[in-house]
Amino acid sequence: MVRILSLLTAAAVVISASPVSAHARLVSATPASGAVVSEPGAVSLTFSERFAAPFSSVEVKDIQGRAVTLRQAVSQDGKTLTGSFARPLTTGVYEVRWAIAAADGHRMTGSYSFTVR
Repeated sequence: MVRILSLLTAAAVVISASPVSAHARLVSATPASGAVVSEPGAVSLTFSERFAAPFSSVEVKDIQGRAVTLRQAVSQDGKTLTGSFARPLTTGVYEVRWAIAAADGHRMTGSYSFTVR
């Protein structure tokens, strides 16, 4: 009986000491998904945790699938990825695609669109 209790206690300690397996998630985006905006200067994506900047990216494409030229930057806290537009966007629908490598090693991707009026 003592041996069983010892094994159960050891198992409980091991389980409680395991790291929580949470993944980074997109918590905000500017322009937001489905937004109608005029003259945005950049796309800004904020995640729930730090990500590995060298392995993360954002791209924006117009309705014809042509890539928009961006200058990428990462915030000092390592949670926000920004893509500044080299030129003003013309009227139309744009798709944002992002990919990040979270601190836990998982690769997360997503996409959404917004409209420039």
